Amino acid sequence: MLLNSFWHHPMVQTAGYFSLVVLCLVIAMAIFELVTKYKNWQEIKNGNMAVALATGGKILGVCNIFRYSIERHTSLLAMIGWGMFGFVLLIFAYILYEFLTPTFKIDHEIEQDNRSVGFISFTISVGLSFVIGASIS
Repeated sequence: MLLNSFWHHPMVQTAGYFSLVVLCLVIAMAIFELVTKYKNWQEIKNGNMAVALATGGKILGVCNIFRYSIERHTSLLAMIGWGMFGFVLLIFAYILYEFLTPTFKIDHEIEQDNRSVGFISFTISVGLSFVIGASIS
């Protein structure tokens, strides 16, 4: 009985959700690293603000999707499943963004520190995370 009440304590559940989302975020960022043609963390270390904006938008977008997933699902497995599905949609949006801008290459512009492109990438990731999150059932 005491152990059961321990696992249902809000602080324990919060720590569990936090830990799982951080793990999922690390995995998501590793996948984004594979999807982009530049090395996110090396570019950020070198002071590339466009990469920092694009990466920050991805982080915020993924966290926002998981926020909705936590809010709507009581099962940890469902929360992770829907959160990762939302993340896959965010990757699809990134690829679609590249496809819909045929006059220039998004990855190349961000790598060259084009802050306008980095900011638009940021807003697409964050904006679509609200749409994706709201649609998670």
